[in-house]
Amino acid sequence: MKLTDAINNLGPDEAIRIAEDIAQELDIDWNNGLCHVFTVIANDIKRAPGNIGGENDNEPAVIKKWLNKYKRGYEGRASQRASNPPGTVSDPIIEKIIGTRLPDLTDADLNKITHAHRLGMSAENILGLILEEYLSDNLEASGWHCAWGETVKAVDFVNEDGRLLQIKNRSNSENSSSSSVRVGTKIEKWYRIKADRVEYMWGALNNVCGTTCLSEEGFVQFVRDTLISNPDCLAVEQENSWDSN
Repeated sequence: MKLTDAINNLGPDEAIRIAEDIAQELDIDWNNGLCHVFTVIANDIKRAPGNIGGENDNEPAVIKKWLNKYKRGYEGRASQRASNPPGTVSDPIIEKIIGTRLPDLTDADLNKITHAHRLGMSAENILGLILEEYLSDNLEASGWHCAWGETVKAVDFVNEDGRLLQIKNRSNSENSSSSSVRVGTKIEKWYRIKADRVEYMWGALNNVCGTTCLSEEGFVQFVRDTLISNPDCLAVEQENSWDSN
């Protein structure tokens, strides 16, 4: 049984009641945003992730899987996670290509370029998580709650008044599947920075959310605070030539 089937079978009110009971069993604070996030999918099953639920699951079991997904997302937020380094090794031919084009580079230079590239990829991998947590911390007072763990399809934040928001880091980072889900819906969209120039869009988000507190300066400070308090958020390979530790 899939989550959509469970909600259809139970109806919104009963699904919400069961979810609240299971949240208590799992020691998840139902009233700290979770109730609003689950209510979105209970009242509109098109927002429910389609990959939750197995053949032998009944309604409570499927709802429990969704709640655990939300819990893992919350517990794996940037300030708490220990990220893993890239799971692949560098292709040695990349250094040969660069070294042939720029023959004045030494082997040590090329090694630093390789490690800098891998470090940059690791930073990009956590950027979305840091942005999500920054927004969560600053928007909760305005009634916006994060759908941790991608628990609402194509939606990152829900408001207590029913509004939905999808956030992206760059203007070109939305994939076609999330765009197609949003066509004809009331999901609002925001991105932090334009892809073709350095232009930040915090003013637009402040307007959408009814706030004045969001800014690039505030986000940069949040990035620094997060990495200082939790260095393991950014995975650094042991042999990385840029790591002085």
